[in-house]
Amino acid sequence: MTPIPQHIHPVADRLLQRSDKETLLAQHGAVVWMTGLSGSGKSTIAIALEKQLHAARHYTVVLDGDNIRAGINNNLGFSDADRTENIRRIAEVAKLFLQNGAVVICCFVSPTIAIREQARSIIGANDFLEVFVDTPLEECERRDVKGLYAKARKGEVKDFTGISAPFEPPIFPAVRLTTTGRTAEAAADQLLQYLLPRIKRN
Repeated sequence: MTPIPQHIHPVADRLLQRSDKETLLAQHGAVVWMTGLSGSGKSTIAIALEKQLHAARHYTVVLDGDNIRAGINNNLGFSDADRTENIRRIAEVAKLFLQNGAVVICCFVSPTIAIREQARSIIGANDFLEVFVDTPLEECERRDVKGLYAKARKGEVKDFTGISAPFEPPIFPAVRLTTTGRTAEAAADQLLQYLLPRIKRN
């Protein structure tokens, strides 16, 4: 961890605390970290989960890979160093929302165990819920929603996870979601049932 420069003086200890925000929102914050190949269904499931949580009167924030790369991380590429920095920034943003009581749904390929452990260490192990959207490469290629697999096969997209860059599945995810032959709503409901007891306040 990079030390804080001497002229930087955080004021977090003088602000309202996470417990204050969680009391107001009547929920416990959490970070749902969804990992899986491009096209596995992460974003679609997140959209369905957000709607289900909203209907249950829970405050949520969705952080999606394409949205983040189009904005706060638009200066990053897909080298190992840039992927690491991409996830570091995302984890710090997720932590800010978490400290304000939100249920944060993160949708990022985050292809290696090391990069996800980096996120876990920033967010905190107790609040980091790793969710593996387990869709086979063949199914992701069949869907090829963004046309990226076809371009990667032709060599037009470099360092593409699953084709020219590795994906390391989680060893012990909190939740494993299969999507083949299953609706996004059904997968989201499985995740919802796991999540609700963890975010509900008595």
